Amino acid sequence: MDIILTATITLFLVMDPFGNIPLFIASLKKVSPERRNFVLLRELGIAFAIMLTFLFIGKQLLHFLGIEQHSMNIAGGIILFIISVKLVFNTDDPEESRQGKNEEPFIVPLAIPLIAGPATLSMLLILSTSSGGGLLNTLTAMLIASALNALILMLSFPISNLLGKRGLTAMERLSGMLLVLMSVNMVMNGIAQFMKAYNQ
Repeated sequence: MDIILTATITLFLVMDPFGNIPLFIASLKKVSPERRNFVLLRELGIAFAIMLTFLFIGKQLLHFLGIEQHSMNIAGGIILFIISVKLVFNTDDPEESRQGKNEEPFIVPLAIPLIAGPATLSMLLILSTSSGGGLLNTLTAMLIASALNALILMLSFPISNLLGKRGLTAMERLSGMLLVLMSVNMVMNGIAQFMKAYNQ
């Protein structure tokens, strides 16, 4: 249960729904209000299908490339750290928020890369192959995290009005701080696994 909870929190933070709210609002602003939920559900469904596919082929990809588990943990920690720095210091490119502003978005930029981006796909791969993780636990965590992410994004316009720009920034930076701690822990676990394998 603890493994699923940890994996769920990790995926939820990496998906960064609060940080994506301004980008989703910018992308859906020109879409008629009656079509917004349809477009958002469609993009969420496409993103989920991509994540599901990647989850099931991830382990085979690792074996094919000959990548060891400790390497995945260290790489995952570095990826998480980079994401956390981006969240804490708000290094998003302002031009990025204007993508899809003049037409109804399809796959890009909502499904990819805002939901099923490189960080989320990499984290699915790391979690599914980590010790104590496993495919079933990661799938369960992905379902829960995706449901929470979808709920927040479906309510993006009301949440944005409620929290305002400063509130959304605060939520994003809090997520970043949590990811910093998790990234350091992941790197340390990877180093410990490497040392154990090296000394055998």
